[in-house]
Amino acid sequence: MIPILEKLISSTTPIIMPFRSIVRELKEIGEGISNMYRRGGEAKHVHRHGKSHIAPECSLPPPPSSSSSSSSSSSWQSRWANLPPELLLDIIQRLEASETSWPARRALVACASVCKLWREITKDVVKTPEQCGFITFPISLKQPGPRDSPIQCFIRRERMTSTYCLYLGLSPALSGDMSKLLLAAKKIRRATCTEFIISLVSDDFSWASNTYVGKLRSNFLGTKFTILDGEPAHETSLPLNCKLQQRVHLKQVLPNKVAAAANYKVATVSYELNVLRTRGPRRMRCMMHLIPIFAIQEGGNAPTPLKFTTNYLNDHASTTTEHASTTTPDSKGKKPEVVEFDSTGTANTPESIQRAREPLVLKNKAPRWHEQLQCWCLNFKGRVTVASVKNFQLVAAAEPCQNVSAAEQEKVILQFGKIGKDIFTMDYRYPLSAFQAFAICLSSFDTKPACE
Repeated sequence: MIPILEKLISSTTPIIMPFRSIVRELKEIGEGISNMYRRGGEAKHVHRHGKSHIAPECSLPPPPSSSSSSSSSSSWQSRWANLPPELLLDIIQRLEASETSWPARRALVACASVCKLWREITKDVVKTPEQCGFITFPISLKQPGPRDSPIQCFIRRERMTSTYCLYLGLSPALSGDMSKLLLAAKKIRRATCTEFIISLVSDDFSWASNTYVGKLRSNFLGTKFTILDGEPAHETSLPLNCKLQQRVHLKQVLPNKVAAAANYKVATVSYELNVLRTRGPRRMRCMMHLIPIFAIQEGGNAPTPLKFTTNYLNDHASTTTEHASTTTPDSKGKKPEVVEFDSTGTANTPESIQRAREPLVLKNKAPRWHEQLQCWCLNFKGRVTVASVKNFQLVAAAEPCQNVSAAEQEKVILQFGKIGKDIFTMDYRYPLSAFQAFAICLSSFDTKPACE
């Protein structure tokens, strides 16, 4: 990152020459961040302060050489905060335009970690995946993908530990050690269901951790899965007709623990039963409760959260405490509660608007039977090379009255397929986010004897 900054600074105006020393100091910070990422077990405490490997959510502490006193720390921060905003904006804009892939895009993460001013300007410059097609910050994993071309990822399955890691890149062979870890999941079998705990790191799957993202939960037969988000939908990201249903019956709420984690239902994945045991791929449907059908209509937009709402439960502590006083305490209540979003229209809303606000439904694209190969085939455009019952492509399932063009209904929103032993590709696009797409693909890994 630093050679790029030096080049950008030298190419602007002569008045920037005094900032050479600041650039050298920034180099030390960038190297420190790189060392944090490389230390797996040693940096576990760092992950609890940041949201993921992608970008820390807090400003970096002063370097080791600086004084421990608060005055020296403030002066160190002010050196960065006092940079001319116009100069800083120009540098970060050039940096964002030049670094279009990982790990080089880590330079933007370093800029956002310097101080509050740098972070705000970097957040303004860096666009959402829908706008720029790149994943930069942790919140990008909750934002819709690009409209034109999909974001290509791959999933590595570890059978011994029952973990699944989502990486950014075409394949392990092409990305190698430079693969960018986006999300990780751990499969946990329970007496009545199977759960996939989704985290930002691959070594901490506790729902109480700061790296917890959400979970995928199945029913007893493995035919229906519920995607649960660990964060509530942001107010600006909810469809107009969605309202938070307070169906939370807390079994144990203590005044000093009102910030306990909760899960929010955002999508449902259903697999059709194969009673006649006919040959063919699995048939599935996904109902995205927070994505309205008008998101794929002409001029429509999908809900896009702009920040994490980690303090949501703290902000609603009074409401939770009041509700807890009317509930029966239970000393064994350890699991986070489930909060559902209601996406039904109101009675006074016109019928056409109600139809536009209905949740988006995805279905798997029907394959064709290949006579020569004697198998079911789909055109994965070279991204899938091994036949598997897990392979699928999802497209929008729209009714004629919902005014979705035929071309839009033919677009593959999510495709998933096998390319090797325990290696699978995952390509997603608008209006799905990386988290939603990963959770849908995880449902394909669970055993479904009644659907095959």
